[in-house]
Amino acid sequence: MHTFKSQFPAPTGATGYDTLIVGAGFAGSVIAERLASQAGQRVLVVDKRPHIGGNAHDRHDDAGLLVHPYGPHIFHTNSAEVFGYLSQFTEWRPYQHRVLASVDGQLLPMPINLDTVNRLYGLSLSSFEMDDFLARVAERVDGVRTSEDVVVSRVGRDLYTKFFRGYTRKQWGLDPSELDASVTARVPTRTSRDDRYFTDTHQAMPLHGYTRMFERMLAHPNIHVMTGTDYRDIVHLLPWKHMVYTGPIDTFFDHHHGQLPYRSLAFEHVTVQPPAGQATVQPVGTVNHPNDHLYTRVTEFKHLTGQRHEATSLVYEYSRSQGDPYYPVPRAENTQLYRRYEADAEALSDVTFVGRLASYKYYNMDQVVAQSLATFKRMVQP
Repeated sequence: MHTFKSQFPAPTGATGYDTLIVGAGFAGSVIAERLASQAGQRVLVVDKRPHIGGNAHDRHDDAGLLVHPYGPHIFHTNSAEVFGYLSQFTEWRPYQHRVLASVDGQLLPMPINLDTVNRLYGLSLSSFEMDDFLARVAERVDGVRTSEDVVVSRVGRDLYTKFFRGYTRKQWGLDPSELDASVTARVPTRTSRDDRYFTDTHQAMPLHGYTRMFERMLAHPNIHVMTGTDYRDIVHLLPWKHMVYTGPIDTFFDHHHGQLPYRSLAFEHVTVQPPAGQATVQPVGTVNHPNDHLYTRVTEFKHLTGQRHEATSLVYEYSRSQGDPYYPVPRAENTQLYRRYEADAEALSDVTFVGRLASYKYYNMDQVVAQSLATFKRMVQP
C-alpha cells in the first residue's frame, strides 16, 4: 500500500510557531485557543477567506441587519462541556428554532408532529391516537438501509412524499433511496405538539453574533491570524512544529485517491420592508419548500438574532453540486474512499486532521467543538 508522506517540513526555531492551524472556523479556532491558553503554545491560524469564523461567520449587511452570509447557523447542544466552553467567549440570547414546511398550500410544523398530521388531513387525533395513526400508515421495511427506508417505515409513503422526498432530492441531488439512512434519521417524528426543531438542553444564539465570539476566542496574545491567505503559500516560509488541518481531507492529499463528493450551497440574500405593523415577513425562522420552487428553504434572520430593525433580511438557499464544500455526501462508496484518505492521514505524525471537512462527517457546530476539545486533549497528553 502506498504511504503518503508529509509534503511539508516541520522546522523549529525560536521565532517560529508551535502549531500552524489551517482554517479559522470552529475546529481551528477552538484548538488554537486551547493550545495558546492552556499549553502556552505560539499558534498561527491561516484561512483563505478574508474573515474568521468559517461558515458560521456573520456580519452586518448594508442595511445594518446582522446576517449569516453562508446560511443560517443555529446553535444547540446537549453538552454542558461544549456550552460552558463557548460561554467563556460570548453571552447568549435564548432562542428555540421553529420550522414550517410549505405543503399542499399550508405552512405545517416540521419535524412532523401531532399538529402537522391533524391540519394536513383535517383530523383531531390525540397524542395516543397519533401513535396508532403512524403505525397504520407506516410501511414495513426489512433492513433499513436508505433515507427512504427510514421515513416510510416511520410515517408512511404519503408523508414521505409530501415532506421529505422533494426536499431531499433538491438538497442532495439524489433520491432518498440512494442516500444513507443517516440523512433523514436526524429528523424526528413527534406524537406531541412540540414544534421546536431541536430539543437540546442548550438552545441559544451568541448575543452579539458568531464573529464577535470568534474574535474573543482568537484574541490570545499567543495567537496570530492570517486571513485571505492560502496556507500553501506560506507553509514553507514560516517555522512550525505541527499542523492542524481543518479543510477537505482529499484536497490536502491533492485528490491522490480521487475526489470526495460534497454538496455545495448558493445563497440569495434579500432585504425587504415587512408589512405595516409587522417586524418580520415569516411567522418562524425558517420555511422549508420541499415541493415548490428551486430553493430548499427561506430563513429570516431577525427571528434568530432578535435584532430590532425597520427592515428584515431573508436568505434563499439553493443546493448545488459544485462550489465550496458544505456537506459530505453520505453514501457507502464515499465512506470507502474517505477511509483511504483517513489511512494516509493516520500515517502522518506532524499533521492532525479535525472538523467536518477533514473528517468527512456531517457534524453540527457543537459536535465540531466537542471533537476539537477532545483532539486538543490528545495532542497535549504526555
